[in-house]
This record gives sequence, structure tokens and C-alpha cells, in this order.
Amino acid sequence: MSAFARNFSQDFDITWGSGRVKVLNNGELLTLSLDKDSGSALLSKKEYLFGKISMQLKLVPGNSAGTVTSYYLASEGSTWDEIDFEFLGNLSGDPYTVHTNVITGGKGDREQQFHLWFDPTADFHTYSILWNPHVIIFYVDNTPIRQFKNLKSDKVPFPKSRAMKIHSSIWNGEDWATRGGLVKTDWSKAPFTASYRNFNAKACILGSSGAGPCMDSYSWLAKELDAASLERLIWVQKNFMIYNYCFDTKRFPQGLPPECAAKT
Repeated sequence: MSAFARNFSQDFDITWGSGRVKVLNNGELLTLSLDKDSGSALLSKKEYLFGKISMQLKLVPGNSAGTVTSYYLASEGSTWDEIDFEFLGNLSGDPYTVHTNVITGGKGDREQQFHLWFDPTADFHTYSILWNPHVIIFYVDNTPIRQFKNLKSDKVPFPKSRAMKIHSSIWNGEDWATRGGLVKTDWSKAPFTASYRNFNAKACILGSSGAGPCMDSYSWLAKELDAASLERLIWVQKNFMIYNYCFDTKRFPQGLPPECAAKT
């Protein structure tokens, strides 16, 4: 069953900070806000097992230091799977940091971070996660910025069996979000507001039987990066990547994770 949805009222529940969530334009536009007392969050009503999930976001403008706007897929339980976009605010005029991570069985430590080639606060831009049995690809405006391949190795676990829901939230991460926590949130600028529109899920919905029906005719189910997309990925990583766990030898003194050798 493939889902094409664009209505926040019908497809999401507010999980906390309800007074800071506004659903506008008959469910086509949503805003999440953060103030000194609380942030806010929403959660999809449906669970997905593989799909291409897209959302248009306009991030907090101005001095957004200390704020974190998150948009991610996650399963439940103590050994959960998760595929993360997190947007780390900064002082006015400085670039946002796009923080990505892949967590499998409750274990992550696979962070890559990027700056963007545009101002993500000036207008809406599309952030997508493609997740199929072969690969996870992070896209910004249909440009791939990261891929994580299923190497079919016990040493490199890949999320492939737990259905996930779509989460999004805005919260205070001043202890780490901006320059490692050196720049704190300026609450005189609150409320901090991020805007959402054009949610779209081309995905398999988990059924009541626990199965996630997927048909081979879905183009995203077998999609991998072609030569042109791979060139674009290399361009982004060469010019805009600011952190890659696969290069962090201080963090992994016993040796880099095995997937790093495969350039995932």
C-alpha cells in the first residue's frame, strides 16, 4: 500500500507542546515553536517499512543558536532503528549545520554533518529520506548529500526489519547544538518557529498483520544512486561536509567502523 499524504491534521498527532503547534491552511501548513518553557513535536499516525519520505521545511530565522529542529524516522523499543535529519541553529549570518545519523538496534555513532549552499531560513526546501532494502539516501532538494549502504554484513547492521514512524520536533539543545555548546540560546529571541509543508510519503504502510507490503514496481524500492547522482553526492561532500565519523580517528582509537572502508 503506497501512501501519498499532505495533510498534517489527518496524518500526524501532536506529542508534546501542543500550544506551540499550529496547523494552518486546512492542514497543509504546520509550525512548531520553542520557548523557554517547552518545545513541541509531532508524530505520524502510520508506520512505514521502507519508502521515500519528503518534507518541506523553512528553518528558524535570525539568531537560532541553541535550537535543534529534528525530522527523522524511528522505530520503538530499546533496540530501535532511526534515520536522522537534525538542523542545528546558529548565530545570525552563520550557516546552519545539517546533522545526519543512522541508528540500528539502538547503536548509532554514524554522524555526518554539512553546511548548505543556500539560506534554509529564507524559503521552504525539500528534505527527503529514501530507505529501501539496499541503501539509505539523504536528499536536499533532490540532491543526495549522503548514502548508507546495506553491506549485508553482520559487522555493519542495517535497518531493514523494524517499521518506523515519522517524527519532527523543535527543542533546546544549547548544551551541544551550536559550536559544541559554547553559544547558548538567547531566549529574548523566542519563540523560535520552524515551518512545514508538502509532507509526502511514497512508502509501504505497516499493516495490521505486521507485514509491510511492497511491490517491486515501486521505483524507489530498488533505487540506488546512478552515475550523475553519485557525482552530485561527491560535489556536496567535497564542498559542504564539515564532519564525517569515518575520518575521526580520535573518536575511534581502536579503528574506524568497518563500513568506512566501503565508503558508505
